[in-house]
Amino acid sequence: MTFNKAYVTMSMCVPCRAELYTGMQPVRSGVCWNHSIARTGMKSIVHYLGDLGYRTGIAGKVHADPREVYPFEMVDGVERNCVSETAKYDAERLREFIVKNRTQPFCLVTALVVPHIPWTVGDPSHFKPEELDLPPYLADTKETREEFAKYLAEIEVLDQQVGATLKLLEDEGIADNTIVIFTSEQGAQLPFCKWTNWDMGVHTGFIVRWPGTVKSGVRNDALIQYADVLPTLVDALGEKVEIDFDGSSFLEVLKGDKVTHREFAYFMHNNVPEGPPYPIRSVTDGEYHYIRNLKPEELYIEKHLMARMPLNKYWPSWVFESTNNEKTLDLVTRYMKRPGEELYNTAIDPNELSNLAGDTQMKSIKKQLIYVLDKWMKQQGDPGAEIDSFEELNNARKGNHFKRQKK
Repeated sequence: MTFNKAYVTMSMCVPCRAELYTGMQPVRSGVCWNHSIARTGMKSIVHYLGDLGYRTGIAGKVHADPREVYPFEMVDGVERNCVSETAKYDAERLREFIVKNRTQPFCLVTALVVPHIPWTVGDPSHFKPEELDLPPYLADTKETREEFAKYLAEIEVLDQQVGATLKLLEDEGIADNTIVIFTSEQGAQLPFCKWTNWDMGVHTGFIVRWPGTVKSGVRNDALIQYADVLPTLVDALGEKVEIDFDGSSFLEVLKGDKVTHREFAYFMHNNVPEGPPYPIRSVTDGEYHYIRNLKPEELYIEKHLMARMPLNKYWPSWVFESTNNEKTLDLVTRYMKRPGEELYNTAIDPNELSNLAGDTQMKSIKKQLIYVLDKWMKQQGDPGAEIDSFEELNNARKGNHFKRQKK
């Protein structure tokens, strides 16, 4: 079952992993910035599944601290360094974890590092840069096409590693008794994707295989977020206790008993430490997406994408091309200088190219989304722009998270 409308709350590595593992959104978990740590006392999938008799391991990238919140059993076999120029994968090491105790059920996270930059694995020659159909939010330069081919080559390696993992389950005779979730985290490390609240950043690939329960080969439009995954797993394993997750179980959607789940999905972005502060909050009902840029007077700067030449060769080509290409100049300007409000009809404008925030016909829709966004921020204890600072991040890294308001 493929979910067409699955989302992360924050389109950066550490916050989205924290959300997936804790069932909490960034402000409540304390992971409001990249490279930050969860609040003391927070519990994760390891604790919840451990209480149900499961051993829970992780192979590959971890990027989740502190250890007491995420006490995974460490499993070898998958490259852990997300910026490595290789993508080590050894199914036999995964097999060792699976078979070492056949009397106890397991949960294994295979956190693959592809397609994270640098895009150095796979064979880009499988994809001809000049023939690629680039998404319209990317400037059509030679460098963009070459880098996009490298990105696709890494996705091809990802496909192969996922296939090897599924084959391992088949070989061990447990494929029919194992729930498999594939998800792709936040969007690609390209402009208008990762590190933003646009749909290309917060939208995630999400596929569930559960033989005998989930009908195969189907898609649905149920709105889900990463915070919903852990409650769903706990529910699927028969645990009915009330837990104060930010997410809720979509088990009935998996079983085919319902076709809807969330009414709204919510998003936030704090740009520190990836650049100067640039806080963003947004909400979608699955059709309309309202974005509020809390400091529109500032320039948006993402240092990895815009300054690290060895890793991202396309952005300098955009800047160079903008001197004589109006479309490219528009993209560069749109990425760096944003209005206070944006509103998109993602049903007919999935690339979010037409901002409807000033359209009087959209007034009632915009008003409703503003109301539910404000309500969510208050419920989360999110003060807005003031937490997007290096001081707050450094305090959080020391375990001194800002104090949340009461619900």
